[in-house]
Amino acid sequence: MKLRILFVLLLISNGLFAADGIIKGKLTDSQTNEPLSFASVIIKGSTIGINTDFDGNYELAVKAGTHTFIFQYIGYLSIEKTVEIKSGQTQTLNITLDSDSVELEGVIVQATRSRAKESALLMEQQKSMEIKQNIGAQELSRKGISDVAAAVVKTTGVSKQEGSGTIFVRGLGDRYNSTLFNGLPLSSDDPEKKNISLDIFSTDIVEYISIDKTYSSRNYGDFAGGNIDIISKKYSGEGFFDLSIGSNINTNAVSENHFRGLSDRSFFGFSNTSIPQNPLNGYNFTNSTQTKIKDPYGMSVGFNTGKSFYFGAESVLNLFATASFSNNYKYKEGVSRNAQAQNSFTKNLNLQSFEYNTNATGMFNAHLDINPNHNIKYNFLFINDSQEKNDEYSGYMRDITQDENDFTFLRRQNYRQNRLFVNQLLGQHRLDEQIGLNWGLAYNNSSSQTPDRQQYTLNKIKGEDFYKFSINSRSDNNRYFENLKENEIAGNLSVDYKFAQNEENLYDGKLSIGYNVRKKERKFKATQFLFQINSAYNNNIKADELDNFFNQNNFEKGYFEIYTFRGGLTTPNALDPQMYDGDLFINAGFANLEYKLSEKLSAVVGVRFEALSQKVTWKTQLDNEQTTDEYTKNAFLPSLSIKYEINDKNNLRFAASKTYTLPQFKERARFIYEDVTEIKVGNPDLYASDDYNADLKWEYFPTNDELISITGFGKYIQNPINEIVFASSANDITYANTGDYGYAAGVEIEVRKNLFSFDDVETDKITGGLNAAFMKTYQKLDNDKVNRENQFINTLFTHDNSSFTGASDFLLNADISYVREWGDKNVLATLSYAHFSDKLYSIGTEESGNLVDKAFGMLDFTFKMKFTKNFGMSLNARNLLDPKIERKQENLTQDILVQSYKLGRNFSLGFNYSF
Repeated sequence: MKLRILFVLLLISNGLFAADGIIKGKLTDSQTNEPLSFASVIIKGSTIGINTDFDGNYELAVKAGTHTFIFQYIGYLSIEKTVEIKSGQTQTLNITLDSDSVELEGVIVQATRSRAKESALLMEQQKSMEIKQNIGAQELSRKGISDVAAAVVKTTGVSKQEGSGTIFVRGLGDRYNSTLFNGLPLSSDDPEKKNISLDIFSTDIVEYISIDKTYSSRNYGDFAGGNIDIISKKYSGEGFFDLSIGSNINTNAVSENHFRGLSDRSFFGFSNTSIPQNPLNGYNFTNSTQTKIKDPYGMSVGFNTGKSFYFGAESVLNLFATASFSNNYKYKEGVSRNAQAQNSFTKNLNLQSFEYNTNATGMFNAHLDINPNHNIKYNFLFINDSQEKNDEYSGYMRDITQDENDFTFLRRQNYRQNRLFVNQLLGQHRLDEQIGLNWGLAYNNSSSQTPDRQQYTLNKIKGEDFYKFSINSRSDNNRYFENLKENEIAGNLSVDYKFAQNEENLYDGKLSIGYNVRKKERKFKATQFLFQINSAYNNNIKADELDNFFNQNNFEKGYFEIYTFRGGLTTPNALDPQMYDGDLFINAGFANLEYKLSEKLSAVVGVRFEALSQKVTWKTQLDNEQTTDEYTKNAFLPSLSIKYEINDKNNLRFAASKTYTLPQFKERARFIYEDVTEIKVGNPDLYASDDYNADLKWEYFPTNDELISITGFGKYIQNPINEIVFASSANDITYANTGDYGYAAGVEIEVRKNLFSFDDVETDKITGGLNAAFMKTYQKLDNDKVNRENQFINTLFTHDNSSFTGASDFLLNADISYVREWGDKNVLATLSYAHFSDKLYSIGTEESGNLVDKAFGMLDFTFKMKFTKNFGMSLNARNLLDPKIERKQENLTQDILVQSYKLGRNFSLGFNYSF
């Protein structure tokens, strides 16, 4: 009310003032160039002024003479300008403001313009000179999204592969994408992946997520699908403390009468990961071989806190911290098979899978605004993510099942613990009106341990209640330890120079010149302990009581012996692990030119040069002599973005670029990774692909929170890399440049619309959203090329072409929301649906068909209510349709089901309170 009275007084004073000159112009955000609506323009020392309109424009009649004008906007630093106004003339003065604080009568008011809001992100998308797509904290909350992986798959053209968690952008998987945190790269937490698993990032730490599908020269060139940048939350204002608690269930897990989890692991996900002492001359393993019955009810607890501290008239320190812990239980059952070309099975198994997951996250950031021209930011992030899985297989396994009337029982107990430490220091400095300096440094450390994975293979004795251990191979019964550690240092430095000042005192051009450096070191080692069972004692084994067999007493009696792949106790260096080390070093320089060619047309031209070296050293069971292989590449990467503003609500955009795709460390190391139904082997003959990308987009913004857009895109990839089955007795999987070229082309459609509004309260409306992607991918498969270029593998592809692995031809996301706000209370309900069409999992060889993940859809519901200013609740229901997740081998005569299960429905209830 006070602001309204002040505004009326300003208008009255303006009308009474004797005017014989005019000053006008536009106020914009210095970073995004978006207009600042309803900002104030006041003559210093008076009450005369005016507010900008929705587009940031102002026009004020004043008396001739020299005046000092104050330009101010809540959440931004104020600026004073002294201007001479001449009688009968119009003076144009355009102003850009820096966000985060504004000085009003000697007091700094902090109220950051939040990019967490959907409307703010849409406005940024509209005003940006480059193609952008964002999802903010407000939208994440509305849709009940709890992790970053679930967030990005809600955006157009993005999907996630069930089981592996791999993110696909426009049909391109992990190798084609990149992940950043506040603009700086992140280390991987998985030896098989280039990118860190996005589902370990809780949305509690997220301000917004940027998904860039077009390339900018500021980013690293190992890109063709999407660049996912997680922007961490920040806070400014009075001190606060939020506390939240919650619970969750999975219907499959609670309906299973006996949830059989792993024994001797930490409830909180922090367990001992070291190999036991003297593992060959005694049975010194401490974890039980047996499972433990658990109550499958999950929970969560977390807090957020922040406060701003002011120093003098210009400086402010903003602090924010968050910490949380959550866990959940999952259960699935179904079939898991390995089919041959003749429609016979090498493995035909029923599967029961019990899974327990934890996530512990802590984040702290400090933003110091020294003055309007200089700020420094520090970000710290810690995540500990763990997964316990008890997989129980029963059925037929070639070479193990003794009789077709009997069956084999295989139990695989897997524990994985991942940790991530991120440290970032960033700075922004405005040296003068035209020159800005930006820099960033990051030191990241990630680790992934698989300590004491256990696998036991037993054959059921016909007509009996007991088993015998399989003795087909020592590796049938084993314990496995895997350790990955990755350290990464990255740095960004750029200088921006604004030029070509126009008659409105704005700059039409900006030149950015910068340097990036990235150095990553990975150390990976694995040791497998093999149990050779003495056949004289291989009787009357009970599958649920293996501790009665595997113990120190029986070891001393000679029931079993312990080996590694190198040998037993008497073998020299038997405990030396299989290993590979990876080193990646990238030096890059770039230049980026933004220029407004006319009132409606603007362009961004970029060029980047990268010199990279990737070195892999290994010593494994495939190559017992230590071997080093180095791959180098010099990449010249141009990019172009053009924007044409049809009017103030319509944009037409075009983007084109060249990038590359680098093979990953494990793909080039001669290392075997063995799963129950598949074996993967590295290939040192892999080399990078070159990628050519183009986008054409039309976007329409009916209001500040509505959007309609259509995008056409195309990608041409030279020498694409694929995961393939190669000729071997076990149909092992490896990686190869499978042909000379491939392409992806498609159309994306996005609509966000207010469907119905009620006017009786502050906000009372129904909104809807829909995004869909239609894609076609194609690649030429060339046996001669693969066999010619690779010394360790041979192939015989079933088909001479295929789609890209992981690519769905059709993706759909749709949601409808109801939101009502009155006073400090609100109600929000959202129903959302996602659909994925069939997608290729693996390319078939030797007349066996392709493995294809079949189409399915998922329906989710979210309900949130704020009872008071301080107290609220949320209810989430996930996967309400609970479809079957199926994989089939599509042979010429018929499709063979090789995998099938249901995930179950997930329900969670949470409460939060603000102090």
